[in-house]
Amino acid sequence: MADESSGQEKTEEPTSRRLQEARDKGDVSKSIEVPSAAVLLASLMALYLSRDVIMRILMQFTAHYLANADTIELLPGTMFSLTREGMIAMAMVSGPVLVAVFLTALVANYAQVGVIFTTEKIMPDFTKIDPIAGFGRKFSMQSLADLIKSLLKIGLIGYVAFSEAYKALPDFMPLMDKEPYQIMAFAGRTAFWIFLKCALVVTILAAIDYSFQRWQFMKKMKMTKQELKEEAKMTEGDPQVKGRIRSLQMQMARQRMMSEVPKADVVITNPTRLAIALRYESASMAAPQVVAKGAGVIAQRIREIAAENSVPLVENKPLAQALYKAVALNGSIPDDLFQAVAEILAYVFGTRKKR
Repeated sequence: MADESSGQEKTEEPTSRRLQEARDKGDVSKSIEVPSAAVLLASLMALYLSRDVIMRILMQFTAHYLANADTIELLPGTMFSLTREGMIAMAMVSGPVLVAVFLTALVANYAQVGVIFTTEKIMPDFTKIDPIAGFGRKFSMQSLADLIKSLLKIGLIGYVAFSEAYKALPDFMPLMDKEPYQIMAFAGRTAFWIFLKCALVVTILAAIDYSFQRWQFMKKMKMTKQELKEEAKMTEGDPQVKGRIRSLQMQMARQRMMSEVPKADVVITNPTRLAIALRYESASMAAPQVVAKGAGVIAQRIREIAAENSVPLVENKPLAQALYKAVALNGSIPDDLFQAVAEILAYVFGTRKKR
């Protein structure tokens, strides 16, 4: 699938940011077959577990009205009580099934997409009322795929239901000599197995449809290499901008460092490649500190500032290399270099006193 804006192929897997943006708009991977299969299985399970209670209520209700058929009068004054009794009986019969269906529908939808709150899908979109575009959607490949899927589902369920009902045909004739309870039990048992097998077929179709919807959604969410780069810029920042910021930060740090060179007591050189400026205040420092250091052009600038401000320059190649590698900026001199630095500072301080 080519990207219309750039002409690039969408070959990259979607990032978490792209998936989250789609989710915020209500665009998620979802199969309507999953709740249907879950609801059907839950209702069958509820009917199976509460079959004895349902059968007893129905039998009592039927027996009561058949036994009192000659005394029950359908008058305006009695219709309210009769209707109430019927509604109570039906609520007791259908209550477990309705509760199971309601909870299962919630769980099935939550398991697929979780909790989503968005107004994106309910906002008016006038482009969707375009008759030409609507006609195109009616005869699109997606509509054809949905039609084939619906026909396949109806065909499979119809075949399974017919096969199960056909197997039960030989047992229908003997029901003429059975009691009402036995007839109802046979009808309930036959219906249960028909619906159970149909539910299993729907479950298999739901699993296939969910996998297909997930694959189709992830394919739609794929990104081009350019989109991946643009998103990286949005999340991590433009590399050029970040490089410019780092350059400015380094420049400001060098300026601060250079401002400390005039305050140094001595600059140790290599003699031209390295320069390390040291300062020591016995009242506030336990050991001399490196207030500026650099190599190449920076070292040359440190030497120039030191010369302009009469800071002594001392050439000591081994010590300059050791200080440059071992001591960080504004760091204190380590113990193994303390003696060499102390000798240089003593020489500098002594020369300063003579002056």
